[in-house]
Amino acid sequence: MQLAFTFPHPAGYRLEDFLPAPCNREALDAVLAWPDWPGPALILHGPPGSGRTHLAHIWRERAGALFVTGAELWEVADPLERLGTARALAVDDADLAAPRLLLQLYNLLVERRGHLLLTARAPVDRWGIALPDLLSRLKAAASVRIEAPDDALLAALLVKQLADRRLSVAPPIVAYLVARMDRSFAAAGRLVEALDRASLRARRPVTMAVARQALAEMAEMRARETGAES
Repeated sequence: MQLAFTFPHPAGYRLEDFLPAPCNREALDAVLAWPDWPGPALILHGPPGSGRTHLAHIWRERAGALFVTGAELWEVADPLERLGTARALAVDDADLAAPRLLLQLYNLLVERRGHLLLTARAPVDRWGIALPDLLSRLKAAASVRIEAPDDALLAALLVKQLADRRLSVAPPIVAYLVARMDRSFAAAGRLVEALDRASLRARRPVTMAVARQALAEMAEMRARETGAES
């Protein structure tokens, strides 16, 4: 049996790579409104694959901000020293950061009249923050939810992510896939990976046959996950 190797594919995080749609328009507008924010912080929350990280990178480029993940903040010996003289910081998956450290970074940026962009899967009141000072500051910040994608955005996501892998797909095949896939950003990403694997195994572009194979693989994965949970 021939193995199909999977290689990482770098995502394009430029503004022109972002796919605007009704579900993310408010979040995009909020990012592009910088520096005219109503306060020092903006929070973007939404499901995995919804473009939170992409928007954070767009803002990082525009604001000249530092970018870090919430998990990475646990690993930095002195995050305040690492911030240096910066006046803008983006924290991706901020709900994973140490609350006391997040409060210190928030206060320092306010002192510098700077800005803080935070992203997370859920709104602030679901982060489990036990630090009252941090919770009150973040609940007062502007917060925007990225909604679930519609069919048009799912189609555009499939086309873009396949193009990132140098794969093209005909519009009828895209419509066929969108009508049968799960309705989420994460599902679109998993389907693209399945299409890539099926295309490699078949040594052909994304044909209707390859699309059916990928959907069958996705169905098998769901069945295994359901069986493991029961």
